[in-house]
Amino acid sequence: MPVPKRIKNYEGRYAMVDGIPFKLPVKAQESPALMAGFLCDYEKAKTLLPGNELHPVKAFGGKAVFMVTVIDYRHTTIGKYIEYSLALAVTKGSKPAPALLPALMMKTFKTGQFILDLPVSSEISVKGGKGIWGMPKHKANLDFKITNNQVSAQYEKDNQFAFRIEIDKPQKINFPINVGATNYSHFRNMLMASYIHFKTKAGIKFGKNATGRLYIGDHPRTKFLKELKIQSKPFFTMYMPEANGVLDDHFESWFMTYDKQPEKVTPEGFESVFDLKLNEDWFPAPSFTDYEKFKI
Repeated sequence: MPVPKRIKNYEGRYAMVDGIPFKLPVKAQESPALMAGFLCDYEKAKTLLPGNELHPVKAFGGKAVFMVTVIDYRHTTIGKYIEYSLALAVTKGSKPAPALLPALMMKTFKTGQFILDLPVSSEISVKGGKGIWGMPKHKANLDFKITNNQVSAQYEKDNQFAFRIEIDKPQKINFPINVGATNYSHFRNMLMASYIHFKTKAGIKFGKNATGRLYIGDHPRTKFLKELKIQSKPFFTMYMPEANGVLDDHFESWFMTYDKQPEKVTPEGFESVFDLKLNEDWFPAPSFTDYEKFKI
């Protein structure tokens, strides 16, 4: 999916939202990224989706899909930062979509991912990503490491191990990627949708060729993921050495609907970003090494 002409026309222009200066388009360049998909329990996944509008994608064997995407943003309008997305593949509509079709007919079924957790490295990324686009960002200790044979990313918070992913590095980086993706999130008790466009070359492995490892810690932000019964082996992995992306300034939001009047507004709202500054500093890199005991 090509970048819309509307966004291309922003080239060379500037904006300022909530005190954050942007050089347009809002883009990232030459940023390494990894992605992996794991099958998980469908019924458990349903319980993690708010309201009635989103439904887990039904994949092989009636399973849902748990997605991990980590991007080491090296050149952006708001500086360097790592973004660590833990999400469920979903569709949006009045009822669940047929099995497998959402991957082929993404526009028809409004296929995207619902972000369960989204730690980032810098405060300015939290302020913009949450305050403007409604993403559930918060600052944490993160890393992104590339070796000859492996790509890994670790997530810690409050001096506690939270999550780690490792994928075996593809040897061939020759698959062209030019796609648009939809990220759904829950902010101010509204369903938010933001859109990103990526163009790059990737190394992709499917099925038995896809190899990687997940480690889920006991931090409250990630411990609940163990209830998803995530399979230990990914069904696909992808590594992008130099991803180039554009975050669309257009986003959408809808009221969450419920079968009866909710008793309180969840999750957090604007109060969580009011006092944030434009700081680009990172917390220290993750240092926990005894993560093997958390392997799924």
